[in-house]
Amino acid sequence: MVAANKIVVCDNGTGFVKAGFAAENFPKAIFPSLVGRPVLRAEEAVQSDILLQDIMFGDEAAALRSNLEISYPVENGIVKNWDDMEKLWDYTFKERLAIDPKAGHRILLTEPPLNPKRNREKLVEMMFEKYGFDGCNITTQAMLTLYAQGITTGVVIDTGDGVTHVVPVFQGYVPQHLICRLDVAGRHITNYLIKLMLLRGYPLNRTADFETARQIKEKWCYVAYDTAAERKLALETTILEEPYELPDGRIVRLGRERFEAPEALFDPNLIDVEGAGLSDMVFDMCMKADIDLRTEFFKNIVLSGGSSMYPGLPSRLEKDIKQRYLTDVLKGDKSRLGKFRLRINDPPRRKHLVFLGGSVLADVMKDNDAFWLLKSEYEEQGLRILDKLQ
Repeated sequence: MVAANKIVVCDNGTGFVKAGFAAENFPKAIFPSLVGRPVLRAEEAVQSDILLQDIMFGDEAAALRSNLEISYPVENGIVKNWDDMEKLWDYTFKERLAIDPKAGHRILLTEPPLNPKRNREKLVEMMFEKYGFDGCNITTQAMLTLYAQGITTGVVIDTGDGVTHVVPVFQGYVPQHLICRLDVAGRHITNYLIKLMLLRGYPLNRTADFETARQIKEKWCYVAYDTAAERKLALETTILEEPYELPDGRIVRLGRERFEAPEALFDPNLIDVEGAGLSDMVFDMCMKADIDLRTEFFKNIVLSGGSSMYPGLPSRLEKDIKQRYLTDVLKGDKSRLGKFRLRINDPPRRKHLVFLGGSVLADVMKDNDAFWLLKSEYEEQGLRILDKLQ
């Protein structure tokens, strides 16, 4: 068992759970946020060293996905299936972190922007009543991303598996009215990749194939700097083609799908999602901010989350935003563009930036009782203690 009093940091994403301890540079456990229950299909024998159990989690469930009914407890960053979420937490604390929450531990949890109040209340209830943690804190993911970078003002583009948020932060404060949400993220891009591959004649359709498509996406997809040029290249040459071996041994060849799938981030209409694409969303949000903040926001844009890992994403964002600034603000006067300061930060560890920020913050605040919701306060005041977090 882990020593008592260690502070647990848990980032429950739509796609992955990242959990570990304060003051550590890397999550101790990273595994898919999924729960699997066996449904044996007659035509599929279980060919694996892993024993098929009544309920399975994370990597083991992902490995046996063709024999399981898969459930994802977190949707668009928000817990939707509390029963399965509880099972996932049991697994996280007991199996992966090897802790007894009742042994004086505190926990820092992350939440998406605009998390419903009831969701927050349920989180606190469970941490105290079900697990018996000594203290709990819930912090917005965007804030933690900036803490990890050592800054308190900037714009966070947090794009994970379920949802993409563009969140401005000014000196540690989040102006709620400026937060933008784009319902295109990792999961939607994976589904779009499946659709594009179906059109090429590669049938991928079960939940099991979804995990395969996700792996293909992570290995081969990238963001096009100039979509028209890439489409021309794909049409006239085979230079973009790459092979991928499916679990059943079939080989699929990917060509233009490699950049067309992530293009949905910039043109959500491709997947029937209304609204502006990512570049326009970031530009419009910065321009809606107070005039004094715009300069700070444009030069401190930070990428965070698994879906920000595509090669080519930072340079495409920079190109698009500069073009909008040139057209909308400078009215086409290129001679003044040199003074426009734009910086897209793409930290190498941005996949786990939220966890890293949580680890730093929880360590700095470990002895500051004003930062934590304490179990003793909860027993006295109930959910009213959530006001402390406002």
